Formats: sequence, structure tokens, C-alpha cells
Amino acid sequence: MDGLDLIEETLDPDDWAETEALSHKIVSDAVGYLRDVRERRPWQPMPAAVRQTFAEPLPHGPSQLSEVYRSVTENLMPYPMGNIHPRFWSWYMGSSNMTGALGDFLAAVQGSNLGGGNHAAALLDQQVVDWCKQMLGFPASASGTLESGGSMANIIGLTVARNVKAGVDVREFGVAAIPQPLRFYASDQVHSCHRKAMEALGLGNQALRRIPTDACLRIDIPALRLAITEDRTAGFSPACIIGTAGTVNSGAIDDLAGLATVAAEEDLWFHVDGCIGALIAIAPANRLLVSGIERADSVALDPHKWLHAPFEVGCALIRDPKSHHGTFAVTPEYLEQSPRGVAAAPWLHEYGLQTTRAFRALKVWMAIKQHGIDKFGRLIDQNIAQAHYLSGLIDAQLSLERLTPTTINIVCFSCRDGIREPAAVKALNVEIMLRLQEEGIAVLSDTTIRGKHCLRVAITNHRTRREDLALLVREIVRLQNAISNSHP
Repeated sequence: MDGLDLIEETLDPDDWAETEALSHKIVSDAVGYLRDVRERRPWQPMPAAVRQTFAEPLPHGPSQLSEVYRSVTENLMPYPMGNIHPRFWSWYMGSSNMTGALGDFLAAVQGSNLGGGNHAAALLDQQVVDWCKQMLGFPASASGTLESGGSMANIIGLTVARNVKAGVDVREFGVAAIPQPLRFYASDQVHSCHRKAMEALGLGNQALRRIPTDACLRIDIPALRLAITEDRTAGFSPACIIGTAGTVNSGAIDDLAGLATVAAEEDLWFHVDGCIGALIAIAPANRLLVSGIERADSVALDPHKWLHAPFEVGCALIRDPKSHHGTFAVTPEYLEQSPRGVAAAPWLHEYGLQTTRAFRALKVWMAIKQHGIDKFGRLIDQNIAQAHYLSGLIDAQLSLERLTPTTINIVCFSCRDGIREPAAVKALNVEIMLRLQEEGIAVLSDTTIRGKHCLRVAITNHRTRREDLALLVREIVRLQNAISNSHP
């Protein structure tokens, strides 16, 4: 056989017209899915038969695309996590948007690898980064990179901080060569991704010193100053202050301007975890809450939260582009820049850990171009106003107790019962939370703040209305009464 008799295959359709017709149906169904989201439950459990379909063995032969899509419509689409629903307020999720979904589709069709290169998608990627700099008041000279989400964006910023403050070439000699152990500082409310960052950076969890917080759950700046002094005396090398623009527990925002001043006085890197609240900088009624973020050396933010991009897209901004590039750049012979052609442009992978990078920018770019950034700012103000509205409803209920100040769009509260033990109060809260999910009413999360268990509503949803929040309070009171009456 000389090879001429081989049948060469492709993944392109045999019948493009049939594929086009099915694609039109998929888009039509997708429009209906988002249009009618309010008519469905936020979440529902999967029947055993549906769950079993996800245990089917690896297929070796082909199926009709229409049959594949039928399986998706029957077994996947009715059982989402629920975060696009107007009454999903659990953890801290974005709620997506139709234009962004189309952007994700078109990005997949175009198929570009955003490791870099001389092509339109790479320019659009950097345009979105430039827009993020403009939103936060960062200088045009700063650099940035789009990442999978906030955890990776934080790791990017903290890696640059480690390398700049190490006192040794960490890339060449490793963390063992650092002359004095580094110390990073954050509030005791800091997100868990920072512990993971310390571990991944080879510094260890103890390198992250958690500083106590004040009555509003913001980092205590006098306590921070004392910790820095203590560590220097003990032979450690203070390296970085991590300010939080919106804690995941309660939405508390550290005094970012105050932290920037401490960092400047102590010659520390100032990083801001803004994955929850950095974009408040574009909200006209609330932007002062994050004043000082523009003074950071690095910031992590999440366009898939308050810019409502479909998952996933985060962004790391670094004030000093040389430090950013110097932390990650590796240029092997097969990725050298050429004077012309597709490689005649900087490689974007030299600003992060991924060589292969998804085309995350298009879904952000299209939605911003369609709506304008001012509308996104108003939606942030709307969510914050809704949180204060919910707080008022809770405060008016004798059976409910708000446990933290409502700073932005997160409301923490508990069922009030002075007789019950804390464990019983937690059990009641959790039972209410689960019944709300199972009855298709709403999805909340729970947490524990300073030893007190609470239910937690995080309103990061452009579809939420005040009537949804009023319904939530009514249903919580109903369930509380039903549970209490069944267990006298």
C-alpha cells in the first residue's frame, strides 16, 4: 500500500446544511432558555436515571448530532447549578448574559490560541485588559493578563510580589535561597485562595499572617503595623500586604487607601484581591468604597462576576510591567518572535503560567460594546441597593437577626432564637437553606463568622428584582415557623 488508498478523515460535518439547521435550533433553544429562566426552579435534584447517564462508558462509534443534542437537552440543561437564575444568591457567582454566550461561541468557532501572536484575537485580548485598567484607574503603562478566574489572578499578582521582594533571583535559585523568610499580610477574612497561593509559591501557609479585623470586619491597620514590626524584629522579611475589596464572607472592604500608605511607608508590595468588589470602581453611587485601589501594585478582579461574563475569566493587573514580564517570561527557540508573519508580536503567555490560553476576551468585549460600561456600573449600584433593601426586610422581622453590617451586596443573617443552643440554630439555618433549594424557591449559602453561623445572600445577579427578595424573606419565615411547630 503506497498510502494513496487511505481514506483521510475530518471532524467537519458530512452535511453542512443539516448542521446549520440544527445550529439554528440550538441558538433558538438557548434564547428561550435564558428568556424563560424565571419560570424555572433555580436548582432541582437529578433523578437517578438522569444521573446514571453520566456513568455511561466511553463511546467508540458515532452518533447522530441530533441525538447528542437531545441528550444534552434532556439530561444537562434542566439541571444547572442555577447561578443564572434571579433567585440564585449562593457563594459569589456571576449570572452570565446572552451576548457573552454568543461571544464564547464565536471565540470557539474562530479557534485562536491566545498564547500570543500577530492576530486580531490577541489585540482584542489586550484591549479588554486595557479597559480593565481604565475601570480601576490604573496607569496605561501597567500590564495585565486575562486568567481563568480570581484565584489564578491572585496567584499571578502574588508571584510577582514574591519575586520582587525575595532579595534573590527566585526563578534561578528557588525559594530556598531567600535569605529571610517572607511574610505576607491579610485580614482574618481573606479568601482561601491566598493560602493556596502561599503553598504553591513554596512559602507555606505560615508565611501568610492573618491580621485581626475591626467591628466591620476590615483589617485592623494598627494591628497590621504591629505585626510588621514584630516580624522584622524576629528576623522575617515583610514582603506584601493583601487588601481585600469585598470579603467573601460579608463583603467588608478594607481601608485600601490606608493600606497603600502603610505599604509605601514600609516598602511592601500592595496587592488587592478585588475579585468581589474591585469593579465597584465603575459604580457611580458606590465607587468611593474602593478608593485607593488605584494605588495598588497589583489587583485581581473577576469579569465573570459583576461584568456578568460567562465563566470563566479573571484579570490580573500589575503596575510595573517589567516586574510582571520578568516573573514569567521564558522564550524557547520555538517561540521566538519573528520580524513578520503570525509570530511578529509579543507573546501573551510570557505574563502568566499558561502557554495555551483560551480566547476569554471576546465575551467580555462584546457585552461591553453592546451595553457600555456605564450600564454595568448602574447594575452594581442596583445590586448594592437591593442588598440594603433585603437588610431592611430582615431587620423588620423579629424572628431574623442580621449578623454583619451590609457594606455592599452580601447580607448575613440568622434565625433568631434566644433559647436554642448554637448547634440547634445552625441546624435550623441549614434546614431552611436546604428546603429553599429543594422546593425550588431560592439558593443561598451559609457560613460562620466569628463563631456565629449564618445564612448568606450574595446578590450578584442582573436579573434579581426586589420582589424576589421580599419572596425570600416570606418563605424563610414560613419555613422557620413550619420547622419550629414540627419540633416543639
